Amino acid sequence: MNSTVNYAQVITTDSSLPFSQLREWALRILAPAAPAILLFGLISNIINIIVFFKAGLKDNVTILLFFLAISDLTFIILITPTPCTLIVLRFARSWSWPFQPDFTYFLLYWPAFTAYDLSAFISVSLGVMRCACVAMPLKFKFVFTRRRTILTVFVLFVLAVSLRIPMLSIFRVAWRTDAATNVTTAYLAAVNRVAMSRINDVMNRGLVVWINYTIMVSCVALLSFKLSEASKIRRSCTFNNDSTSEKTAVHGLSPKDLQVVKSVVIVCVIFIFSQLPFLLYSTARLINPELTSTSRMRKLFSFLSHVSLTCSYLNASLNIFVYYNYNSKYRSVLISLLPSRKNH
Repeated sequence: MNSTVNYAQVITTDSSLPFSQLREWALRILAPAAPAILLFGLISNIINIIVFFKAGLKDNVTILLFFLAISDLTFIILITPTPCTLIVLRFARSWSWPFQPDFTYFLLYWPAFTAYDLSAFISVSLGVMRCACVAMPLKFKFVFTRRRTILTVFVLFVLAVSLRIPMLSIFRVAWRTDAATNVTTAYLAAVNRVAMSRINDVMNRGLVVWINYTIMVSCVALLSFKLSEASKIRRSCTFNNDSTSEKTAVHGLSPKDLQVVKSVVIVCVIFIFSQLPFLLYSTARLINPELTSTSRMRKLFSFLSHVSLTCSYLNASLNIFVYYNYNSKYRSVLISLLPSRKNH
């Protein structure tokens, strides 16, 4: 999810360009919805961090979900100035800016999506680890230790930052003086932007996103098959009143393990669907370089960017529902933290 929108598009009133109505729909509906989604994501991820920490960072799934909440929270905090700038430009056009609007729009944009990339890598790792433990539990049961899982997250952090260096390194804070008013304002100056953007398009918007997506879909397919297999065996055991077989039939997975697998599958599915708009849009950009913020197709580019951004906000905000419904430890810790429980 790496969509950029030139802020000048928002105040462009040329409706003769293709896809103008789509862009207008995105500005009227998706842009105002962003603050509510981000506020919910801010609160939900703070809750997730507290609950997972209280639950104890002892197993690889809890550790990965803890760091996933941290990276999602970081993304939400850093990306918030971007939609806020967009809303001001759209609904308060007479606002007198003390700096250039691109300053707040882009200053934290790429650091935010570096955090989002880390969330994607953690989600993929979560799927891979669960697949390995489900497919070959005896072989991988003691491979993914607490120490190795934390080390994996650190490596993924370094990888996420390294892959984004082309975009993280091009912006500089500069100052511009208006000769008429003698007022100096801050703006973002970009160095070698075209070349670095192209590298970013090919690497992060092409190769990396497709690798992540392919691995994630494969993991979901395998885990879903195992869940289906477990469900059939459970029904068979219930029919035959064989409770012992039910507990041990599916590669030694307990009912608790199956709930963990379900939660991982749903987290992965949320990732898959939230990434799909960006995957299609970024691939289209590689095929058709004219799909940019400055071409005749800029209205379509803007619309697709808004959809992709909104999906990224949702992806970083909705996991709390999965944890509460499918993670019994998470649910019990969360309920124990509620004030009403403490008063009884």
